[in-house]
Amino acid sequence: MSTKKKLIDRFLSMPADFAYDELVRLFAISGFVECSKGRTSGSRIEFVNQEEGQTFMMHRPHPDNKIKLYVMKQVLEYLSKNSDIFKDKN
Repeated sequence: MSTKKKLIDRFLSMPADFAYDELVRLFAISGFVECSKGRTSGSRIEFVNQEEGQTFMMHRPHPDNKIKLYVMKQVLEYLSKNSDIFKDKN
């Protein structure tokens, strides 16, 4: 099983310890890159797919590195609509 498939399967299981770094890799698999919103943006970050012109905005988790369940559900809903790797998986 490839590491991409393992990461996707882990995300779909909605674990309580899914890390921000894993989320960045998940978006990268889907063709998105992480962009900071600027020096004064605080913890806001944006994932951008330049080819498709799509963006997903969220707050970076702090003080720990774990992604909250409601954010994971939002990401799943977004990627299910906007990424081929998640179509028909949820």
